[in-house]
Amino acid sequence: MSTETQSAPSVAVGETAPDFELYSTDMEPWRLSDHRGHPVVLLFFPGAFTSVCTDELNTISNDIDAYGNAAVVGASTDSPFVLEEFAKVHELDLTLLSDHNAEVAGLYGAKYDNDFTPMKLDRIAKRAAFVIDGNGVVQYTEVLDNAGDQPDFDAIKETLSDL
Repeated sequence: MSTETQSAPSVAVGETAPDFELYSTDMEPWRLSDHRGHPVVLLFFPGAFTSVCTDELNTISNDIDAYGNAAVVGASTDSPFVLEEFAKVHELDLTLLSDHNAEVAGLYGAKYDNDFTPMKLDRIAKRAAFVIDGNGVVQYTEVLDNAGDQPDFDAIKETLSDL
């Protein structure tokens, strides 16, 4: 039985996705607006090297061709250096971005606010998925309150196939 609960994201289907710039593991800026013309799958995850995040990103990386011509990116509050090692160790075939201060996660409504674990952490991204079409319009949103749940990979792929 799933314990999945969802929060309302700050951006809704049909709205223009907020533009942002984050740094990838190669310390290069990655801007959403640079990817106009192609869909983007934006995945927020709580932390590298944790079991559920590792499972999620391996699942996506191992099936990356199913996402077609979409740019598939994962973002967490880990540093680019941690994300680089995470990608290397797990041979991940997707771009990882450092949202170190959780500003972009907050912009998308995918950030815990002093309620992640009994430690009351406030700089952690919720597990979330957004599909943004080639015009920059959000076509799918999923923000999970329970960090142990996974995004609906089939729904993400279905959304992409409808674009």
